[in-house]
Amino acid sequence: MAQLEPLMQDGAMSEEVSSTGCPGPFRIDHEAGGNRLHVRGDGPGLLEMLLALIDGAETSLKLYYYIFASDKSGRLVLARLIRALRRGVSVTLMVDSFGSIDVNRAFFDPLVRAGGEIGWFGASWSTRFLIRNHQKMAIADDQRVVIGGFNVSDAYFGKTEDNCWRDMGLLLEGPEVETLTRWYALLWQWVSGTRQSFRHLRAMVMAWHDARGPFRWLVGGPTYRMSPWARTVRYDLEHGSRVDMVAAYFSPGNSMLARLKRVARRGTVRLVLASRSDNSTTIAAARLLYGPLLRSGVEIYEYQPCRLHMKLLVIDDAVYIGSANFDMRSLFLNLEIMLRIEDAGFASEIRRFIDRNADESEQITLQVHRARRTPFRLIKGWLSYFLVGVLDYKVTRRLNFRL
Repeated sequence: MAQLEPLMQDGAMSEEVSSTGCPGPFRIDHEAGGNRLHVRGDGPGLLEMLLALIDGAETSLKLYYYIFASDKSGRLVLARLIRALRRGVSVTLMVDSFGSIDVNRAFFDPLVRAGGEIGWFGASWSTRFLIRNHQKMAIADDQRVVIGGFNVSDAYFGKTEDNCWRDMGLLLEGPEVETLTRWYALLWQWVSGTRQSFRHLRAMVMAWHDARGPFRWLVGGPTYRMSPWARTVRYDLEHGSRVDMVAAYFSPGNSMLARLKRVARRGTVRLVLASRSDNSTTIAAARLLYGPLLRSGVEIYEYQPCRLHMKLLVIDDAVYIGSANFDMRSLFLNLEIMLRIEDAGFASEIRRFIDRNADESEQITLQVHRARRTPFRLIKGWLSYFLVGVLDYKVTRRLNFRL
């Protein structure tokens, strides 16, 4: 089996600072339960991690991405996949039709001609098009996987000073990868079918069960009841006393907000949220929620160096890494994949990474929030939250669930 070169010694963390003052390469190496965990938190490092996974594959590559752009990074990753096919590696790729709506499907023809297979989630227009498969994963030889919030696009692999997306990725090597390969097989069977049955998809999400343990693969999706991902994070919030979160999009409903406030009253809650994004509506919606959270004792920071795209949550000793934002769509509508790792040492290392992100952020105190709260911003906040936290959620559910 091909081995990826370890990034650092076990349990070590490193983050450099560039000459511009922006954060440079960041990495963690950790071992838990016979699995090796490698974390990267810089754009070039994410691309390096993904390419190394592809180049090291010997038998199979199984990928899913919400966005697979036809830009420089997309062409590079596609070329490496074709090279893998030519050395005898089987390659399957799933892409979300909504996320990659701007990509000409002919872009992937060379992959198919080389013997690869591609499947499109939501290939035909219907109300189901509002349900997005937001997952991101790349599995090599059923033994190594790269997950995280990043897609295949130049915007995710650039440098901070270029205002790219700030994100992170996790390379997992070990026996826990096998569980994710089972989920991938279910997705591939669904995408490859002649009829992409939405009812069958909901049943897949609700039937998914990963036994309780230090590693748990949690699936989110469009269900009548709470998905495994939403149900598990709700339970942890109900019983936790320390929460640290880095979230690109933050617009949860009243139930999750109430749980965060209760944790803050009995312990600590720290949120690192976006100050810049590709959609100012999501920023305004998040800021509407600051007042009640700050009055409950929640610490709030807005990330300054560039646009934030991270999806990272630590509750006590449990770390959540994957594709899900902390908003209504990711909690209850989109297909998501989150890995929950319960390990005190790993949680400590991740919190040190969150410390670095908080240091690069502006702390929003109650005084700062009140000074910002003009009538115009308040109206914009209410309208924005209504759009992203209520209307989008309600309309999508009513069209697809008849609720």
